[in-house]
Amino acid sequence: MQAWPYAYPIANVAHVLGAIAVVGAMGVLDLRILGWAAPLPLPALARALTPVAVGGFVVMAVSGGLLFAADAAALARSSVFQLKLVLILLALANAALFRIRTPDLALSIGRVARAGAAASLGLWVAVVVAGRMIAYL
Repeated sequence: MQAWPYAYPIANVAHVLGAIAVVGAMGVLDLRILGWAAPLPLPALARALTPVAVGGFVVMAVSGGLLFAADAAALARSSVFQLKLVLILLALANAALFRIRTPDLALSIGRVARAGAAASLGLWVAVVVAGRMIAYL
């Protein structure tokens, strides 16, 4: 990361773009599950947006690894960075549980799905906020 002067800025931009893809795609899907834009068919929306979120997460993971490598010692000691990692694990666990508990979005959107969507929305926003706070705290 230090050998080329553009490596860090490019990784940083990729990380932000990955976050936009995850939060944007999951945010729209979560809001739809919570009742926003109810006329939009949820199964089709999920089929369209899930790959965007997964792709964004892959970009975030790869670019995040590169950013971590640039200053691993300081980041490993950062409580905000550690919090971000915990939030990511919770968001991923929530997504896995959501897929297990509500495999067919066409049938019904109950309290479990709405709770999972609200948790997803809050967790991914918290991940982004924690990521931004690393530079300041």
